[in-house]
Amino acid sequence: MWDYLNILWETEFVWHHLSQQKMVILDLQLHFYGAMDNFSEFPTINFTTFTFPEFDYKETSKNELSFREFESACDQTNRCSALKPGILRTKCVRECISPSCYQDVYRFNELEEGEIDVRLHSFKGCFIQRLGRSRN
Repeated sequence: MWDYLNILWETEFVWHHLSQQKMVILDLQLHFYGAMDNFSEFPTINFTTFTFPEFDYKETSKNELSFREFESACDQTNRCSALKPGILRTKCVRECISPSCYQDVYRFNELEEGEIDVRLHSFKGCFIQRLGRSRN
């Protein structure tokens, strides 16, 4: 049977740098064409552009230490520590670290289980900026 199938594989990758507030767009089409009228088509997978507020973040040891201190403290709160490790606990900790940054970066499109968090860098930037303002 496979001898009679022609496989058409179309892939298009478009990368938008995070500084442009976009992530990878993947357009993948996989079609199997059989002999004569025997035709089957697998669904096309389309991902759309995802935008989110961007906050500059400089990954310095001081900034990382500040973020980790807040992250650790929030992870140990009764509210967050009662949750099993996973997306709900991550959301809880991030909201605890900075409710306003969580609102700006995540609230319009909550994290989902298994999602690669491309917004963490921006969240850290927001946190450091607002932390700096509160200390001045």
